[in-house]
Amino acid sequence: GRGGGSVINSGLAPAAAPGQAALREGYEHFDPRAYLRNNYLPPRADFSSEEFVVPWKLRCLAETFASGEIQGRTLIDVGSGPTIYQLLSACDHFEEIVATDFLAVNREELGRWVRGEPGAFDWSPFIQHVCKIEGRGEPWQDKQRRLRQRLRRILPIDVHRAEPLGAPLRPRADALLSAFCLEAVSPDRASFVRALSHVGTLLRPGGHAVLLGALGESFYLAGPARLPVVPLQEADVREALAAAGFALRELRSYAMPPALRTGVDDVDGVFFAHAQKPVGMGR
Repeated sequence: GRGGGSVINSGLAPAAAPGQAALREGYEHFDPRAYLRNNYLPPRADFSSEEFVVPWKLRCLAETFASGEIQGRTLIDVGSGPTIYQLLSACDHFEEIVATDFLAVNREELGRWVRGEPGAFDWSPFIQHVCKIEGRGEPWQDKQRRLRQRLRRILPIDVHRAEPLGAPLRPRADALLSAFCLEAVSPDRASFVRALSHVGTLLRPGGHAVLLGALGESFYLAGPARLPVVPLQEADVREALAAAGFALRELRSYAMPPALRTGVDDVDGVFFAHAQKPVGMGR
């Protein structure tokens, strides 16, 4: 996802950080179709080699969910953007998936795919690839059907509010997933840590968090929108998770090869993190 989280401040400081105002402005022009073209068609979505970025992301997710440790009733995806690839391995382990995004255009794009409407983005190459790497010999149509059945709610979210969904999630989610959202809606690292803490409240103590995000990225394009991103290094991700009260289980990173540096952003790489909310944490 991207265009996730939010771009409206909590309302506590009306003149909030100029960074937030710039973000809010940028996301008004966010074009989901341009974003999908830039990131989820070739060259980035090339399945001919595991060395490409999309297969790398899908493999991280497949391997992490294959352990069977991350499962339960509900998984919440924070800042889904217009994408569903991040849910393909997760969907087998939860009864319900809650997708969320700040932007109505992204929620509409997701709804079109869930309903199988003509003109929805074609995720079938992604679903086929995930079925292949999971190696269960499952027809990809079965996985597509399962995800559509389990993706029951697509909700508005604002990760800069202490209550990101506007009300507590009851019961809290057993797992939280977030892909390319928090760093893309935070003007600085402190704001990234706060957003992580806010979304952490949606997760039950003992619950797992799986994050994908950009490393060393300062902007990305989505049609007419040029959106600022807080550039993170691996160390920043470790520190932010610790500061937000998560115990890091695994951190992997991917260096973007020159052929995939297409000018739609200035990303250096991608991080994948698996963390857990300690059981002793009341919030």
